[in-house]
Amino acid sequence: MKKQQILSQQVCFPIYAFAKEIINQYRPLLDAIELTYPQYLVMLVLWEFESQTVNQLGEKLKLDSGTLTPLLKRMESKLLVTRTRSSSDERIVNIALTQNGKALQIKAANVPAQLIEAMNVTVEELQELKNIISKISNKNNKK
Repeated sequence: MKKQQILSQQVCFPIYAFAKEIINQYRPLLDAIELTYPQYLVMLVLWEFESQTVNQLGEKLKLDSGTLTPLLKRMESKLLVTRTRSSSDERIVNIALTQNGKALQIKAANVPAQLIEAMNVTVEELQELKNIISKISNKNNKK
């Protein structure tokens, strides 16, 4: 068997396993504020920008509209966001925070610190990991 075909030699497997582990660490923290991880990501963008089109959200989160639309509908039913079609172009859907969505930011404020504590790592270690991942992603996105 070739060395490249051994699981322990795979670069992507630990990344895959780590991504699953991070989501599992987030789950109880986000359950406490009644969000899923993808919903939390949407909220992070909206807390930063207040409103975005579905396409803008998709670009920032690297998700297509087929994935985002049902997610946003569920968030709208939870009264966290509003979805409004543009009056100038019906194909454009604007997503904005509701008062409930804005208020949730306060409840979510401790999630990053709680995650770091749960994972037993330092902020510096996570920042280093993020920098490496971003560097690789940016190189691959330029191709």
